[in-house]
Amino acid sequence: MDPEACFTLAYAAFSLCFVFTPSEVRSAGLTVQHLFSEWLGSEDLRFIQHHIRRSTLTLLLHCCLPLGYYIGMCFASPEQNLLYVHQTTLGWQLYFSVSLAVLLVSCVLALHWSRRGWVNHPICRALSAHAQPQSSWRAVASSINIEFRRIDKFSSGCPSARVIVTDTWVMKHSLSPELNAPVQILTIRVASLNPRVQPFHIRLKSTEYQELQEKLHAPIRNAANVVIHLTMSELFLETFKTYVKMNVVYKCPSGQELEPCIGCMQASAGVKLLRLCQADGDGECQECFCRPMWCLTCMGKWFASRQDQQQPETWLSSRVPCPTCRAKFCILDVCSVE
Repeated sequence: MDPEACFTLAYAAFSLCFVFTPSEVRSAGLTVQHLFSEWLGSEDLRFIQHHIRRSTLTLLLHCCLPLGYYIGMCFASPEQNLLYVHQTTLGWQLYFSVSLAVLLVSCVLALHWSRRGWVNHPICRALSAHAQPQSSWRAVASSINIEFRRIDKFSSGCPSARVIVTDTWVMKHSLSPELNAPVQILTIRVASLNPRVQPFHIRLKSTEYQELQEKLHAPIRNAANVVIHLTMSELFLETFKTYVKMNVVYKCPSGQELEPCIGCMQASAGVKLLRLCQADGDGECQECFCRPMWCLTCMGKWFASRQDQQQPETWLSSRVPCPTCRAKFCILDVCSVE
């Protein structure tokens, strides 16, 4: 592969990682917040001012990337004589002009934002809508900074894509979740009593919903009657019930009455373990001679409780001991009772 192609692929990978910052890049500290932390200041002490500077610097650095590619190509492909723009091809002259124009426009925009104490910055304009008639965005920023310092705030998401809830404020960054396991994502519409503030949406994992409820002082209405799964075990329980319904149904002998579930003592016993997944003598599953004593929900909770919580992808294929006799069974051996 020639040097130009190698440099192009390497620069494209670098640009994508720099713009979208995957978790590996953040772990290595190759982010705007980490590399320029001294100039940005402490987020804990001055949250709003930190993000005003961070967003401005991020804009400038991202707009430098096209011109950076041209400069890099000057060294990766010296035979094209790119250092002398007037002597290169029309295509490279056009690329250089557009790249330089993008950078200049970003500089002008950053200068416009910084005028009169950053009053033109999008964050400051958004805060101005919450300011009192005789006040400014700085008073609102001061209130947010104070509440952000408190340890009881709610925060969800990675550093560059968070939902933050303090005592009186709900704030969001753009969301780019990196999920290593199947979870339920909730979309919540946040509406302000202030008519100058447009409603916006926040997204978070259902496992964090209860913590959000505890922090918010305003009610949350579930307009669509969405079933919110708070834990991975609850998500698994729904899947467990679906698979059990596809299994063979166990018919109780005539005259046998189903007793209350010994797990919850609320519902009637509703499942029986039958060794159906494999032929006799094969595999790890064993015969269970227990009568029906557990309801489907309690059996599903027992199954989930015996799993490796760090590997949810293995739950459906695993085997667990019967909660009564300890005979091993899998999900294919769980039968509904009629």
